[in-house]
Amino acid sequence: MPARKTGERKHRILQVLAEMLQSPKSDRITTAALAKALDVSEAALYRHFASKAQMFEGLIEFIEQTQFGLINKIEGEEESGVKQLYAIVAMLLGFAEKNPGMTRVLIGDALVNEDARLQARINQLHDRLEATLKQCLRVAASQGSDGGRPEAAQSPDPAARANLVLCYIIGRWHQFAKSGFKRAPTELLEQQWPLLLV
Repeated sequence: MPARKTGERKHRILQVLAEMLQSPKSDRITTAALAKALDVSEAALYRHFASKAQMFEGLIEFIEQTQFGLINKIEGEEESGVKQLYAIVAMLLGFAEKNPGMTRVLIGDALVNEDARLQARINQLHDRLEATLKQCLRVAASQGSDGGRPEAAQSPDPAARANLVLCYIIGRWHQFAKSGFKRAPTELLEQQWPLLLV
C-alpha cells in the first residue's frame, strides 16, 4: 500500500476518533465503536495502529505539533513578552474551541482507563507549555514595562506566575468540556487577563 494512502487512512482514523470524543456524554471509546464509525473492520484499524493507545498518541502528537508550531510563530513575530504571553494563551484557548474532542485529551478526561503512559505524555505536554509561558514572563521581566502594563514585569517569580497561567488555561478547558462544549474557553479572556498579571 502506498505510503501516502496509508498516511491518509491514519489521518482519517485520528479525525474520526477526535470527532467521537466531541460527544460530551461519550463513554470510553472502543476499537469496535471506532471501526463501526469508520465502516471498517477492527483488523483494518490494527493495520495502521498497533493499539488504541497508539491512536491516542497520534492525537497527542498532532496537538503538540500544532500548538508548538503556532507558539514558534508567535514568538518569531512578537518581541514583547507580555504580548507573546497573551497571544499564546488566546491560541491555546482557541485551539480547544476549534477542537473540542482534543480538549478531552488535553485535560486527560478521554484518557481515563486508558494506558497510563498517555496521561504521562499529556503531563509532559503541560510541562512544555508551562516552560514556554515561564520564558515569556522572563522576557517580559527583562523588558520592564510593556505598553503601559508593567504588572508582568514586576512579577517576582516567573515560575509561579507561569503555573498560575497554565492553571487558568487548563481550568478553562475543563469548563468547556463540562459545559458540553457550549461555554467557549475564549469567553471572558479580555476581562480576566489583567487578573493573571497582578
